[in-house]
Amino acid sequence: MKILMFSTDKKIFEPSSAVKSRMLGYASQADELFIIVLGISKDLQTDTDGRLKILGLTRFNAFFWQSIGKFDLVTSQDPFENGFIAWRLTRRLKAKLELQIHTDIGSFYFQHESFKNRFRYFLAKLLLPKADKIRVVSQRIKNYLVSNLEISETKIYVKPIFVDIEKIKKVPITVDLHKKYSQFGQIILMASRLTKEKNIGLAIKAMCEIVKQKPKTGLIIVGSGPEEGRLKLLASSFQLLDNIIFEKWVAQETLVSYYKSCDLFLLTSLYEGYGLTLVEAQASGCKIVSTDVGVAKEIGAKIVDWNSSSLVEGIIESLK
Repeated sequence: MKILMFSTDKKIFEPSSAVKSRMLGYASQADELFIIVLGISKDLQTDTDGRLKILGLTRFNAFFWQSIGKFDLVTSQDPFENGFIAWRLTRRLKAKLELQIHTDIGSFYFQHESFKNRFRYFLAKLLLPKADKIRVVSQRIKNYLVSNLEISETKIYVKPIFVDIEKIKKVPITVDLHKKYSQFGQIILMASRLTKEKNIGLAIKAMCEIVKQKPKTGLIIVGSGPEEGRLKLLASSFQLLDNIIFEKWVAQETLVSYYKSCDLFLLTSLYEGYGLTLVEAQASGCKIVSTDVGVAKEIGAKIVDWNSSSLVEGIIESLK
């Protein structure tokens, strides 16, 4: 089968990234997997092997539309703007359409976060009934599509993001957080993009009360993103810079070491389609406290509400 995929994930171009590895795995199951990545700074093309081709485009042009080949399936990694383009192409190519959903479009927070998200939700409701197949990354999303959007469950399949659980279990601790930050008696770890929907400000506010009860508790936040400056200012305004450490992204093996040497993994997101770090933390043997998002309930995390008092209670209880 020849598959055309639309994506916006620029990590596909990084040879050692987990995303690239997953795409190579998908390509091995097809005659050809041609991935188009939209919104990059300049047009570029790579050809990893005979089955996987990647094309980065700043925008579509007439030449592209005229030169696109024959495909059996067109798949989009979202049911929004990329999904609309994929749907248009299937009509031209007379191919099957698959839409993928990697975020929790049923979440109140997703739908009301911005005008863009409200428009994207409208697009999803328009396009999903037109799809031949719908791939979702969690049972939560499937349940929403069936019960709220009345999508036939026969064309929905759940395929979580692949995580090599056994590999994570075997990774040795190369960086021990307690040795790296010996000033802390107990360490809470967060690993995330620093964006609004990750709701990390809630964790910082909760730390005000946590350090009153447990003064030697440290919060290590690993990640980067547009909210970094605001979150650092928030930590400073609460006089928590001695208890909160911000780290840039680390290598995957180092992150696994962090999971294995912390006392608690924390996730405070407003919404998640899946929750990759939750699965990685569970595989590493972490205690986990999380808001009710993605697969948090399925993996047995301690669930807390989206307020500081509930979060503080859940963390204190888990750190006993």
